[in-house]
Amino acid sequence: MKAISCVFAFILGVALGQDPNFIVGVGIEDVTGPAADVNMMGYAHPGQTSRGIHTRLYSRAFIFCEVGNSDKCEVFVVVDFAMGATAINIGVFERLKTLYGSMYTEKNVAICGTHTHSGPAGYLQYFVFDATSQGFVHDAYDNLVEGIFQSIRIAHENRAPSFVYHSTGELLDANINRSPYAYEANPANERARYTHDVDKVMTVLKILGEDMSDRGLISFFPVHPVSMNNTNRLLSSDNKGYASYIIEMEKNPGTFHGQGDFVAAFANTNQGDVSPNLEGAKCLDTGEDCDRITSTCNGRTALCVGVGPGKDMFESTKIIGERQANKAMELYNSAGHLLDGTVGFVHQHVDMTDFDVELDGGGTVKTCKGAFGYSFAAGATDGAGFFPFTQSETETMPYLEVLRDALLKEPSAELVACQAPKPVLLPIGEMHTPWEWAPSIIDTQMLRLGEFVIIVVPAEFSTMAGRRLRETITDYLENDGLSGAAAEIVGLSNTYSDYVVTEEEYQTQRYEAASTIFGPNTLRAYQQQYTYLSEKLMEGSQPTQGPPIPNLLAEMGTTLADPEGDEDDVNIVTGLGPKIGELIMDTDAKYRQGGVAMATFIAGNPRNDVFRMRDDTFLKVQRRVGLGNNWNDVYTDADFCTRFLWDRASTSRRGGSVSHATVVWDIPLDQTLGDYRLAHKGYRKDSVKGDIFCYEESYSSAFEVVSASYTEDRTSSSS
Repeated sequence: MKAISCVFAFILGVALGQDPNFIVGVGIEDVTGPAADVNMMGYAHPGQTSRGIHTRLYSRAFIFCEVGNSDKCEVFVVVDFAMGATAINIGVFERLKTLYGSMYTEKNVAICGTHTHSGPAGYLQYFVFDATSQGFVHDAYDNLVEGIFQSIRIAHENRAPSFVYHSTGELLDANINRSPYAYEANPANERARYTHDVDKVMTVLKILGEDMSDRGLISFFPVHPVSMNNTNRLLSSDNKGYASYIIEMEKNPGTFHGQGDFVAAFANTNQGDVSPNLEGAKCLDTGEDCDRITSTCNGRTALCVGVGPGKDMFESTKIIGERQANKAMELYNSAGHLLDGTVGFVHQHVDMTDFDVELDGGGTVKTCKGAFGYSFAAGATDGAGFFPFTQSETETMPYLEVLRDALLKEPSAELVACQAPKPVLLPIGEMHTPWEWAPSIIDTQMLRLGEFVIIVVPAEFSTMAGRRLRETITDYLENDGLSGAAAEIVGLSNTYSDYVVTEEEYQTQRYEAASTIFGPNTLRAYQQQYTYLSEKLMEGSQPTQGPPIPNLLAEMGTTLADPEGDEDDVNIVTGLGPKIGELIMDTDAKYRQGGVAMATFIAGNPRNDVFRMRDDTFLKVQRRVGLGNNWNDVYTDADFCTRFLWDRASTSRRGGSVSHATVVWDIPLDQTLGDYRLAHKGYRKDSVKGDIFCYEESYSSAFEVVSASYTEDRTSSSS
C-alpha cells in the first residue's frame, strides 16, 4: 500500500509539473526525563509521582523554509509534555544560538505541548506550576531542553526540497465535551451553526520528499490526552503519543521507535473542554451520570470521573490513539491540496494583566491580574480535585478565605472586582513569594505556510472560544487577500497561561472558566491581539517585541532531593545476598500470544542518571536467533506493549534504598512464535560516595511464546 501511494503521488506530481513548495526538515528526539519520584504535570495531585515508563516521550520538530531562500525558516515543535514553558524556551534558544546565531529565535520557533498529563513536572518557571513537584526539577528540565534542541538540530541537518499538502476531514468518535453546561451558555443562534459541541475536524499536513518519499505528518485535532487517568504512575505519551507511535512504526519498518526518519506529530488545538472519555462523567458509587452543573456525586467531586471507551486506561489510550492515527493516515493518503510556498511568522510579547480591549460599540475594558476561582480546585471530570470544592461555584467560602488570607495572600479589591463573577480563591497574579506565582507577560505568535496559518496560543481554549478566534483570523486573512485562507489553533505553547473561555462560559464558573486566569475579557483580548498579528503577517513585517518576559531561572529553587544511594541489600564486598541487576522473580516457561510475561530485578533508582538514559532503554524483549545463545532485540521501553515498573522496596540502615524493577511485556496476539527473554539495565548510585555506575544488562530465563490457541496436554497414562 505504501509503495502504491508513493508511486501515485510521484506520477501525480510529474503529471502536474509541480516543483517542491518548501524546504523541509524533520527531527525526533527523546525527552523522557525522570521515571521515579517526580510529580507528573497535569492533574496537580502531589501523590501522583512517577514509578516507571509506559511509553517514552519525544520532541518532534519540523522546519519549513522558502524554496530559494533557505534562511527564511520557521520551526514548529510538538513535544510529549503537558505544555510549553518560558523556562524551556529560554534554555532551547540559548542552545540554538550557539549553533545557528539568529536563525532560530522566539520569533520563528513555536514549542507546543501535546498536553499529556503523564510526563514529569517541575520544568516551568512560575511557582503555581511547580508547587506539586516540590519546586524546580533540574533533571526534568535539562532533558526537555536537550531533547527539544536536538530534535531541531536533526531537522535542520536534513532539510531538503519537499512537497507539503493540506487536508481536512471529520473524526466523529474520539472526543466529547466535558462541560456541556458551560457550552450551552453560549448564544443559541451561535450554537445552531455547529452540529457538535466539540470540533470534529482534523487537519493534516502531509510532507513528501522531492522523490515523493514519505517524510512526515502533522495532525491538528482537539482532545485532552487524559486517557491515562490520575491514578497512573507511569510516564506516558497518552493517546496522542500512541497515534504518533502507530504511524511512525508503520512508516519506519525495521527500526525501534524514535529512531526512524519519518516523523508524525499530533498537535492539540482548542481542547480546553474536550475529553477522550467517551462515556462521559459517571458516579463511582452508583454508576449514574454525575450532577450536570456541579460534576458531583452526593456532593463529592472525587466520585465523579470521566470513563471509557476502554475497559481500563491502557485500552482507552489505545482506542483514542488508534482513531486519531487512522483518520490522520486516511487524510494523509488522500491529501491533494499543495500549499503555496510562502513562509511567514510574527511574534510579540503582551502583558495580559493590563490589556485594553476595544469594544465594538466603543469604549474599552481590561484584562485582570491572574487569579484562580474556587472551581479550579474542584478539578475537571477527567481528573477530580478536592473536597469541599465543586464546579460552577460562584460564591466564596468565608472560612477558606480566612485561612487563605492568613497563610497566603488576600486578593485586592481591584482584583476581586475585575475577576467577577469569579470568586477568587488564589490571587496568583499578586503572589510573589517564594518567586512569581503566575505569568503576566506571555508570547503571542503566528506561523504561515502558504494559505495555511497556525495560530500559536499560550493557553487552552474552549471549543467555542477557539471557534471565535479561528473565525476572526480567517475572516481577516480572507479580507486582506489571502484566498482560501485556513487557520488552525495550536494551544499549550510557549508561555503557558491556563485556560480561555467565552464571556458567556465565564459566567458559569465551571473548571475551565475558573482557570481563565486573566478574567472575563481574555478571549476578546486575544481576538484583538491576533488580528493585529494577522495584519503584520500579511504585511510581511514584525511588530515591536513588547515587554520582555522575565527569566526567573536564577530565582527558582528546588526542594526535591536527588535520589539517595542504592543498596545491594547486603554489602557488595561480602558477595552475599542479591545485587543490583540480579533477577529475583523469573518468568514462566511458556506464554500464549496475548499473554503477559514479567520478571523482576533488583534495580538502581531510575533518576540516578536520567541524562544518559535518554535515547536508551531500561528494558528489552529479546528473541532467540537459531539454536544457540544469540538474541535479537525486539522491543524496548518505547513500545506500547511493554511497561517498566519501578518501586522502592525498602530503605537500609546505611541510608541507601533497595529498588525493584519489573519488566512487563503484553505479548501481541500476532507475535512471532519462538523463544524470548526479558532484560533490564540502568545506573546505580553508591550510597556512601555518591558515584554513579552503569550496571550490566540482566536477563530472565528463556521462555517460549506459543500460539494463542495452544492447549497443554495434561493427560497421563496409568499402568
